[in-house]
Amino acid sequence: MKTILSALAAVCFALPALAEAPKPTDFIRVDEDAKAARLQTAVTRYEKDGVSVDLIGAVHIADAAYYKGLAKRFEDYQSVLYEMVGGQNANLPKDAGEKAAAKKQKDLSGLHQIYAMVASFLTLTGQMESIDYTKTNFVHADVTQEEFERLQAERGESIIGFAQKAQKEGAAKQPDPQKLMQAMLSGNSKNMKLEIIHTLGGGDDQIKIFTGESAIIGDRNAKCLEVLDSELEKGRKKLAIFYGAAHFPDMEKRLLERGYKMTKQEWATAWDVPKPAAVEPLKKAS
Repeated sequence: MKTILSALAAVCFALPALAEAPKPTDFIRVDEDAKAARLQTAVTRYEKDGVSVDLIGAVHIADAAYYKGLAKRFEDYQSVLYEMVGGQNANLPKDAGEKAAAKKQKDLSGLHQIYAMVASFLTLTGQMESIDYTKTNFVHADVTQEEFERLQAERGESIIGFAQKAQKEGAAKQPDPQKLMQAMLSGNSKNMKLEIIHTLGGGDDQIKIFTGESAIIGDRNAKCLEVLDSELEKGRKKLAIFYGAAHFPDMEKRLLERGYKMTKQEWATAWDVPKPAAVEPLKKAS
């Protein structure tokens, strides 16, 4: 009897500990009510020894107001470390010369065209058009195109294979193909956004299963933190990492292992999509 009571006591003491297990940090979400669905990205602060690092989630196409708010926020940082494979020339000053400008355009032309096309259809704005990467506090913190291709080859990875695996094993809600096609054929950008917003909002859940050893997440995050170390050596104390939100579960893990503590989190609305007004039933004539 005494043994049973001791075991029960041990279980009771263990239950609070189980209940208090840390919940994984969200970096992208959908805030929804009857009037609208809002795709939001987090601004999450980590601090250590007088240094603050904000992880700022990037969405490549969004409402113009979202980028305007980010641009204002970026002014407060000594360094903004930005994500862009092959974008090492994106922060060249506008007067850098014709040769440098041509190189910059060559590096970014492919993705730029894809995002511009999608943004136009969804009546959104592209990140490249909206963020001024030539600001003096902007620092490229990603791999070159050549480095990325080499890392993928070494790991036997591909962008398409990565996306397929994320879709198969991830937890995010997938859009209804029929509704998606109807929205596309009708050119209804609002319905299109409402159909895909939950898939985007669950992006970090899909990517969590790929944290660590991968070229697209792990290796690029490692490169970003190498650049972070370089900026810290220059005496920078207030920094931001402007990367896709899907990178942040792994990025957070790396920061926590370095002794940083999360101290603050805010949310910025990237998409604000109104829902169709509910149709009130007709009242019967008295």
